[in-house]
Amino acid sequence: MSRFIHSPFRSAFRSVTYTRWLHLCVPLLLLAVWMFINPQWPWMPLLIVIPFGFVPWVRLAEGLQARFLLTPQERESEESGIGTAPAARWADRWRTVLWLEIRLIVSGAAMFATVWLPVMTVELVATALGHPLDNDPAVPFTPAPWAAALLAPLPLVALIVVVVVLGELITAIAKRLLGPSAAERLTALEARTEQLLERTRIARELHDSIGHALTVAVVQAGAARAAGDPEFTERALSAIEETGRAALEDLERVLTVLRESGQPPSQRPTLAEADRLLESARASGAAVDARLTGPLEKLPGPVTREGYRILQEALTNVLRHCGPVPVRVRVEMAADRLELEVTNALPERPTVMSGSGSGLRGMRERAALLGGETETGPHGGGWRVRARLPLERIR
Repeated sequence: MSRFIHSPFRSAFRSVTYTRWLHLCVPLLLLAVWMFINPQWPWMPLLIVIPFGFVPWVRLAEGLQARFLLTPQERESEESGIGTAPAARWADRWRTVLWLEIRLIVSGAAMFATVWLPVMTVELVATALGHPLDNDPAVPFTPAPWAAALLAPLPLVALIVVVVVLGELITAIAKRLLGPSAAERLTALEARTEQLLERTRIARELHDSIGHALTVAVVQAGAARAAGDPEFTERALSAIEETGRAALEDLERVLTVLRESGQPPSQRPTLAEADRLLESARASGAAVDARLTGPLEKLPGPVTREGYRILQEALTNVLRHCGPVPVRVRVEMAADRLELEVTNALPERPTVMSGSGSGLRGMRERAALLGGETETGPHGGGWRVRARLPLERIR
């Protein structure tokens, strides 16, 4: 606030100064109407506004007006500190009543300065020009003409300072009395948490689907170059094309969710479509021994979708770190859980595989969200990914 007081001219060119000034002037409409009815009781509007403060939607209207006029640069953001929800509890209603009372008082001070200080400037200019003042002047003394000419701009500067100070004051009070309650802040925090979780899920989707497609393409291209066989190259290009097309479908599905956040997401791939993952790995040169047992098409939606992504990431890691090595895939649907296991041999010089990568961490997080668990690490001279996803909690 001090920087505005020390720089009134700069404040005069800030748009927020005038929007706050307008906010301060709006309640005076009620006072003006009342003065036509009964000018003997100018304090009566302070009593009139009390019942309105208990109406829940008045808090919404006051919050919207305060956010639009007091914090116009933040009116679309929750960071403005001013709530825009109807009063839900009696504590919010009492805060609204107090806000209406304080707003009337501060607005009265602003209107007094708005009327009195410009009149003072006019009278000083008249004195400087040699015109006599009326019987009830706003200037408490009669200066010499030369002194009146020097003093004439000061009331306007004082008016800007008063408006800026009162604007800052009413904004601070609005954030205090019209700010969200503890329950509203908790609701907003929950919504923000849901949004962050959704973004994390979308990031995992992109990592798994696009990462798998790129890994298959790189492995296929490298194998085709090393083989030097036109027939093998043709098969590799076909596999790259098929994997790329599937990745584009996944990408379009994720982008649809981002573009149309209000729409339900398209159906994500499930374990019933696991064959395309296995064929993609086989086309990359890996010898895949797969056995999928049980009615996988009857799996609960969250389990079958997350299971597909875990299987996809496990096969991607095999191709990325070990290349086209023998892979053993077992997917079994039991009465109360889904068992998923991917075991692969390690090449003579394998890339170091640790649990610190985002892919392994993502598999563990997917399983944990469903109440399951994922184990990754060396096993019998190879590498194993084993996931257990419970079914009873999902049904």
